Amino acid sequence: MAKMLDRYAQLIADGQLKPDPAQRIAVERLHRLQDELEAGPPKRSWFERLTGTATGKPDPRGVYMWGGVGRGKSMLMDLFVETLDLEQKRRVHFHAFMLEVDALITKARKAKRDDPLTSVALSMAADTRCLAFDEMVVTNTADAAIMGRFFTALMASGTVIVTTSNRPPRDLYKDGLNRSLFLPFIDLVESEMDVVELNGPMDYRLDRIGGLATWHTPIGEPATNKVREAFFRLTDFAPEDAANVPTGELDLGGGRTLHVPKALKGVAVFSFKKLCSENRGAADYLAIAREFHTVFLVGIPIMSPEKRNEAIRFTKLIDALYEQRVKLFATAASLPDDLYPAGDGSFEFQRTASRLNEMQSDEYMALGHGAEG
Repeated sequence: MAKMLDRYAQLIADGQLKPDPAQRIAVERLHRLQDELEAGPPKRSWFERLTGTATGKPDPRGVYMWGGVGRGKSMLMDLFVETLDLEQKRRVHFHAFMLEVDALITKARKAKRDDPLTSVALSMAADTRCLAFDEMVVTNTADAAIMGRFFTALMASGTVIVTTSNRPPRDLYKDGLNRSLFLPFIDLVESEMDVVELNGPMDYRLDRIGGLATWHTPIGEPATNKVREAFFRLTDFAPEDAANVPTGELDLGGGRTLHVPKALKGVAVFSFKKLCSENRGAADYLAIAREFHTVFLVGIPIMSPEKRNEAIRFTKLIDALYEQRVKLFATAASLPDDLYPAGDGSFEFQRTASRLNEMQSDEYMALGHGAEG
């Protein structure tokens, strides 16, 4: 089996990838981890691992690889797993993994096992030497509360973690409810894993959506198919598995959450009705814009004068997305200039239409996520 460094070099030689110094550093670190994993685990008991009383060579340190969207994190993770000569390896999306863990812990509780959380971790560790996550993101209190103890038991049992994220460890679950429960997990990552930043100048995501329009009208099957194609290109999710795209719960603060029908790799899908027909304010839209680098908004109607409130909310939503440089894909009943042709505030709406037109430009699409400055 070709090793990771060799495969990466070949992809560059074939013109499939461009030389990228930041990627090269990550590749070298992952290649070294492959060598360590393939050498086999140290021989010592779980008790020795957990209590730190073992002597000799320790387990390899895991890798936490983070950086902005489109920097090739998922591609490198796929390359790492594909070229890792190890049977006990597993690659899974983080959201799906935590749903699995929650279900297994519930089952263990019903079976009245002692310490269900640890027993699940030990059972997983017995079958998995290397656990590779794509897109580590924490959005709910339940996951935050168990992650420190669960992953401590998992790693102490010999499982080595490799993960990608859009955020550095200290920014995970930032401002989340009861975040103090999550801090032990951050400490665990920083003490037991190597944090590798992947923030080179190239946004490879743009290559995947090159040639795809972002605004699709009129509403109907052709428009839906276009945004569907863009979603799967951006997330690397298999279209044939569309029914299993993860959902999410976004913390809006004050104990409120927003259900996200589809949430994957910093990409979210919402309906206009959900975001603009319900009573929402600028803070809700800012939370969305900060959390997701790309938003798909479907079913934008032409707004009549009676839809003044919806037009105001829509304006606030677009302002938040624009100021945070969020990429917008939409299905709409008309072009932006014709969405709110008459009614209270329709003159001011022209600014929103102008922003929507700008957000379709190559220049805007090339901007990094987040407010300037």
